[in-house]
Amino acid sequence: MGLLDKKIEKHVELLMERYPKLMSVREDIINGYIVLENCYRTGGKLLIAGNGGSASDSEHIAGELMKCFKIPRPVSKEYAKKLISIDSKRGPVLAQNLEQTLMAIPLVAHEALTTAYINDVDGVGVFAQQLFGFGKKGDVFLGISTSGNSKNIMNATVVARASGMKILSLTGAEGGELALVSDVAVKVPENETYMIQELHLPVYHCWCLMLEDKFFGK
Repeated sequence: MGLLDKKIEKHVELLMERYPKLMSVREDIINGYIVLENCYRTGGKLLIAGNGGSASDSEHIAGELMKCFKIPRPVSKEYAKKLISIDSKRGPVLAQNLEQTLMAIPLVAHEALTTAYINDVDGVGVFAQQLFGFGKKGDVFLGISTSGNSKNIMNATVVARASGMKILSLTGAEGGELALVSDVAVKVPENETYMIQELHLPVYHCWCLMLEDKFFGK
């Protein structure tokens, strides 16, 4: 898909050094990052979903993107001035403590909405409903499924495609249906669920480091 800046590529090289098993999916990791970079550069956001441990990964990713991961992300001087002008007491504290974000929404985190949908309709369309409400053209849907065949993730990909979103996925070695419909699929080279999840984490940590360096690094 494209070449990386040297300062961004260094994160991939460190990942390969620490997890040589991921060398087989190096290009997919890079291509996945490029999808994410393009999304954020053009004003889009990331929507993430998974089940079980992958649901936890969804929230983990959002946590790394919505605040400082490694690099300080102070708000702009202009925004800081606005905060202070609005409230002379709270404004300075907010100006000092707020951090710039890369918008990421974990679809697993909306219990009232998801349980209502599951109760009233079904469980396999719950992420699709959220994507229909939250998503727009130019966003990215990241589906995390160790099998690549999770029904609720696959339903969400249909809505993502209909809405003009890119589809990025993290799966196991087989990839399943999810890999087939993804713009980029990172099929980590493991087949056992917990082992797949153990390799998903360093991949998405690498993406978060790369994105933060791109948008907030000096």
